[in-house]
Amino acid sequence: MDIYFLLELAVNGVLIGLMYTLVALGIVLIFKSSGIANLAQGALAMAGAYIAWALLTLAGVPLWIAVPLSLIAMFFIGAGIERVALRPMIGQPVIMVIMLTLGLEILLRGLVPAIFGSVVKRLDLGIPQAPVIIGPMLINTAYLVSGGVALGLVLLSMLFFGTRIGTVLRAVSDDQTASWSVGISVERAIGLSWGMAGVAAASGGILWGSVQGVDWTLSLLLLKALAVAILGGLDSIFGVLIAGMILGVLESVIPAYLDPYVGGGSRDVVASMVILLTVIFRPHGLFGREDIERV
Repeated sequence: MDIYFLLELAVNGVLIGLMYTLVALGIVLIFKSSGIANLAQGALAMAGAYIAWALLTLAGVPLWIAVPLSLIAMFFIGAGIERVALRPMIGQPVIMVIMLTLGLEILLRGLVPAIFGSVVKRLDLGIPQAPVIIGPMLINTAYLVSGGVALGLVLLSMLFFGTRIGTVLRAVSDDQTASWSVGISVERAIGLSWGMAGVAAASGGILWGSVQGVDWTLSLLLLKALAVAILGGLDSIFGVLIAGMILGVLESVIPAYLDPYVGGGSRDVVASMVILLTVIFRPHGLFGREDIERV
């Protein structure tokens, strides 16, 4: 076994996993505030990438303006989804609300490419194409930059929960009834979490779109994000950070050594196996609280 080859796979895998973490962050934010598993996160990531591409390519907006505008747009789209679609479902069985988010995922997966076109679109963020060479290892520059940005945003979100607004969101997560009793607007807090989830999804979608192009397949990030959120713990931001890196490494290393024997395709199985094994052996995840309600 070439140790440098293994190390190269692991480093690139960590960077890939950090981008998974960014998308999974939105699932954790919504679960922490409302106890709902958001199955529309993949489509939100895709929509954010399409909006960034449209602003850059169709509207000719400079990159430094287009990306923030995309994030702002996705904040309002996320908050709007909560206000229009989710809030009227208050009092309904949790499974019906989860199915509604799945319906939104399917709707956006078809609607957004229908509006902007389904052909793969190039999203140029100005990242150099040449790899970074560290000794005998080649590190993908796009992964390096995107992973660094993703890590910074996740750390910022962890710091955010130490602020006054973050404390409110944690209070709503712990006990909605008690939060109501002390005058906290639970509906507004949940709407804020959906807006933040839209920003997290868009950030991940834009970074992935710069790597693989923008099309409907970005919505498939939902499976990766779910695997990361479940492995890390649906209520733990630190957990998804660690779980994202674990999943990224597994998806890089396992196919490199297994694909020659099985004919390829093992990468697509890794996330599914992570979900299955986690649910069976550690249903609350690596860092989740054991008293989390599961649906």
